Amino acid sequence: MINRKRVGAALLCGLLAGTALTACGGGSGTGDPANGQVTLDYWLWDDNQQASYQACADAFHRANPNITVKITQTAWAQYWQNLTTQLAAGEAPDVWTNQVSYYPQFVASQQILDIQPYVDADKVDLSQYQDGLADLWTKDGRRYGLPKDWDTEAVVYNSEMLDKAGVKPADLADLTWNPADGGSFEQVIAKLTVDDKGRDGLDPDFDKDNVAVYGYQPEWNDGSQGQNGWGELAAANGFTYLDKNPWGTRYKYDDPKLIETITWYKALTDKGYAPRFDKQSTLGIDAVMNSGKAALTIAGSWTINTYLGDGAKQKFALAPLPVGPAGTRKSAINGLSDAIWAGTENKDAAWKWVKYLGSADCQDLVAGNAVVFPAIRTSAEKALAAHQAKGRDVQVYVDYTKTPGGTFLLPITDHGTEISQIVQDALQSVILGQAEPAEALTKANQQVNGLFG
Repeated sequence: MINRKRVGAALLCGLLAGTALTACGGGSGTGDPANGQVTLDYWLWDDNQQASYQACADAFHRANPNITVKITQTAWAQYWQNLTTQLAAGEAPDVWTNQVSYYPQFVASQQILDIQPYVDADKVDLSQYQDGLADLWTKDGRRYGLPKDWDTEAVVYNSEMLDKAGVKPADLADLTWNPADGGSFEQVIAKLTVDDKGRDGLDPDFDKDNVAVYGYQPEWNDGSQGQNGWGELAAANGFTYLDKNPWGTRYKYDDPKLIETITWYKALTDKGYAPRFDKQSTLGIDAVMNSGKAALTIAGSWTINTYLGDGAKQKFALAPLPVGPAGTRKSAINGLSDAIWAGTENKDAAWKWVKYLGSADCQDLVAGNAVVFPAIRTSAEKALAAHQAKGRDVQVYVDYTKTPGGTFLLPITDHGTEISQIVQDALQSVILGQAEPAEALTKANQQVNGLFG
C-alpha cells in the first residue's frame, strides 16, 4: 500500500469543498451536545447504488430524527486511496462500505470496530442472510460487518453477433470447458471471432493478426482473485486458492489446475480469439463490449444495468458459466458489508445505521431499485422480481446460489493488497510473453507464502 501524506487529504478536501456530500475536515461525523444531534459520515464507491442508499438514509433519519447520515460517493480506485489516507490521519468516516479483499488490513491495524457485542445485544438474526455471507466478516470470535449484498458471475454476450454467427442462445446454456482444447466454450469463442475479411476463428484462413471482432474479452487486471474470468474457470478445473478460506495461511497459486487454466487463457490471445494485453483498449471491458469490438465476456451481477439497462449501446444477454472438468460450473460469490471506524466518537449511532443497512427495511428499498442483489434472501427475491419487471432475465446470477457447490469464496487473508500485486505482476508477465505460466505462478506462490513466514 502506498504511503500518502496527510497534506494529500487536505488538498483533496479543498478540491471537494463545494460538493454537497463531501465528508472532509473532521473526518468522523459530528455531534451537537446541546440537542443530541449527530451527523454520521458514510462513504461508498458505486454511483449506481448511491440513490438507493440515500433513500435508506432518508428513511433512517425519519425513524431516528437525531441522526443524519451524510453520504460521500467516490470512484473505486480513489475511494480506497482516500480511505487509507483518512484512516492514517485519524480522520476516517464513521461508516464505510467494505470489501473482502481490503478489510483484513483494517482488522490487522485495529481500525475497524468489532460489532459482535452489538449483534448479541440486539439479537440480530444472522440466518436471514444468504448462506456463507455472515461468516465472511468474522475472525477469532469478532465480527466486523453485516452482509449488505452479494454478486456472482455470468457470461455476457452480444445477441446480434451470436445470431449472425449462427449460434443459438440455447447452445450457451450447456457450454463445457476444459484446459486442453477449451471444450464447446472455446468453439463458440472461435466462431464469434471475425477477422477483417469476415472469416471466423474456425476458418483455416482466419487471420489472427487482423481481427475485427474478438470472440472473447478477457479480464487480466483481476489481481489475485480472477473474479471476472480465470478464477471461475480454475475453480471449475478443481483449483482452490488456499489451505482454508477464510483466514488461511498457505496459498496454492502453483497448483497445476491453475497453471493449466492460465495457459489456456493466454492461448486465446495467441490464437487471435482475444486481444493482446499490450494492445487492449484503455477503455474498460464494458466500453469495449458496447463498442462492438468483442462478442463475449464474463462479468459480475453488479454490471446488470451496464449491459441490460437503457444505456447499453448493443443488445446483450446472459448465459451461465461453462461446466468444467470438476463436473460443475462454479461462480465466485462475493459480498460487501459496512464497517464502523474504531475511532468514531459516535459508535452507538454508527451501529444503529449499520444495523439498519443490514435490515430488510433498507435492503428491500435497495431491491426495488434493481441494481444489486441484497444479502437478505427475501430481499434478493424482490430484487429478482424488480429486474424481471424491467424485462431483464438475470435468473442465471441467482441459480448458482441455489445449486449445491455452485459458488466459492474469494480468498480472505492477511496481506491481501500485497498478494494481489504479486499475482497481478506474475499474470502480466505471462500474458506479455515474458514468462511461462508454471514459472511465473510458482515464483509468485513462493513470494506470497513468504509473507506469512
